[in-house]
Amino acid sequence: MTGKNPALSFNAKQLNKKLLSVLPLRAKDILTARFGLEKNTEKMTLESIGKKYGITRERVRQIENYSLKTIKKSDEYQKESKTFEDLKEIVKSAGGLVKETDFLNHISKDKSVQNNINFMLVLSDHFKKEKEDDEFHHRWHVDSALSEKIHEALRKLYSSLSDEEIIPESEMVKSFLEHVADISQEYKDDEVVSRWLAISKKIGKNPLGEWGKAQSSNIKAKGVRDYAYLIIRKHGSPIHFREVARLIEEIFKKKAHVATTHNELIKDDRFVLVGRGLYALKEWGYSEGVVKDVIKNIIEKEGPMTREEVIEKVLKERYVKENTILVNLQNPKFFKKDNEGRYQIA
Repeated sequence: MTGKNPALSFNAKQLNKKLLSVLPLRAKDILTARFGLEKNTEKMTLESIGKKYGITRERVRQIENYSLKTIKKSDEYQKESKTFEDLKEIVKSAGGLVKETDFLNHISKDKSVQNNINFMLVLSDHFKKEKEDDEFHHRWHVDSALSEKIHEALRKLYSSLSDEEIIPESEMVKSFLEHVADISQEYKDDEVVSRWLAISKKIGKNPLGEWGKAQSSNIKAKGVRDYAYLIIRKHGSPIHFREVARLIEEIFKKKAHVATTHNELIKDDRFVLVGRGLYALKEWGYSEGVVKDVIKNIIEKEGPMTREEVIEKVLKERYVKENTILVNLQNPKFFKKDNEGRYQIA
């Protein structure tokens, strides 16, 4: 989640201590352990708490549920109604529907603070949690109607994507908003929409900030070849394999040996060697093969051509010296001149 961390108008740790004080000691300890509210931020399971107290996990669950209800009925809880309203406003300003991990990171990088905020979300009826499923991550919302619109829009957006499509974030935001035209103007914000996109498990973003289907190798890059493809595509023009290796390490923080990178580029038909160590993407229109093959492909496609025409066309495909083209063109095994001095296939 991007943007500045919001300034909280309350201290979540102190507030929760007050709320927990209305409980008997064991109930207080169980909630504290379940939600990681003290120095030990590791949340304990029902089973491990049960072993500690010599009770069943089901009994622990009953105590947890009863304790939450007890707090909500207490005077201490009623006194803090404005605090929960403030938290509700923070959720609304973040989009009204938020991915749990992103929202907690947005509030604070401190795990203890995150756990205490999470406890507040669980405690208040202002907030509704929707659990992780095949489509979406754990998320919270404060408006059921808005939540349903966002979920449906994310489904439609996913359906509109082709398998290997890569879309800049600005375009992805625009596409998403087309599916939720009737939402409030306050939510038509790039940052808010980016948070909504992050809720989906089926849509993802690569380290270059580009979006697409989460399982695509262009989004979930798994090896040097995938990283190289994204680097060259972002670069937009032929680039040396040494530079590709350097950028993989710089941008993706992955080890990329120069020799390994070169070997992977050679093996993958997405890439075309267009000069000394220079690689381009095949999808840009570059043809495969050595200079001889390029000349052959051009003449087959365009028909007989003058020497100047051949040189001009080949230089758009390969970063080589004109003399290299001429040497290949003079090979009688492959090319010959017609009566008008134009070159054709031998």
